[in-house]
Amino acid sequence: MAAGAVIHTFDVQLADLDRGVYEDLSLRMAQHPSETTAFMVTRLLAYCLEYAEGIAFTEGIAATDEPAVLVRDATGRVMAWIEVGAPDAERLHRGSKLADRTAVYSQRDPAKLLPLWAGKKIHRADEITLRTFDPGFVEAAAAATARRNSLTLSVTEAQLYLDLNGTSLTSSVHEHRLG
Repeated sequence: MAAGAVIHTFDVQLADLDRGVYEDLSLRMAQHPSETTAFMVTRLLAYCLEYAEGIAFTEGIAATDEPAVLVRDATGRVMAWIEVGAPDAERLHRGSKLADRTAVYSQRDPAKLLPLWAGKKIHRADEITLRTFDPGFVEAAAAATARRNSLTLSVTEAQLYLDLNGTSLTSSVHEHRLG
């Protein structure tokens, strides 16, 4: 954990009807001093929307050679490489070579992100999914975030229903392909 990091706890009730995932999670997240709350919320959403056995947060912004979230199988093999924000093409290329599946979650405008990767050398770029949310959704969730949080997240037909500390929000999960 980075020096000066703020620890946030999230008691999560996850109901992802699209994937058949129903879990109660108790998560502790360290927010690095240089990490915005919106970026941290996007990391949390990526974790929940990718939840599977073997999932783990990495050191986030402080990790130079790992994505924000990893999924490993019982042998330690990387099953999913999950980036947050606007990773450079080299990171995506490396992650796509290491993992069975690569995804990016971002709170940013996809029209500004996709050109960053266009024409760059990225292994299996056509298989990498960029997932974004409705404008203002992540920022509204960030504004409702406290040190201790109660969160209910339901997903059905790519529609998110989020209740965070009594604030109810909805958003579509928009999917874009890099290649």
